[in-house]
Amino acid sequence: MGLYQAIFSKDYMQAGASLGIGLAFDPFNVEQKWNDRLTWQKAVLIIHLVFVAAMFGFGFWIQSK
Repeated sequence: MGLYQAIFSKDYMQAGASLGIGLAFDPFNVEQKWNDRLTWQKAVLIIHLVFVAAMFGFGFWIQSK
């Protein structure tokens, strides 16, 4: 949903919010500590967080123009 909003609707703030909500629903075992997770699981979550930050940053930048 977030990618659709960013690519087709050009609503980057809403895209960031949708992607951020996706982080709340961790697809991995939530009982597992961060240090015990596999490297690829950490990478997926960090990359997802980077996309959220980028959408919000880009949204703020577009609004300030």
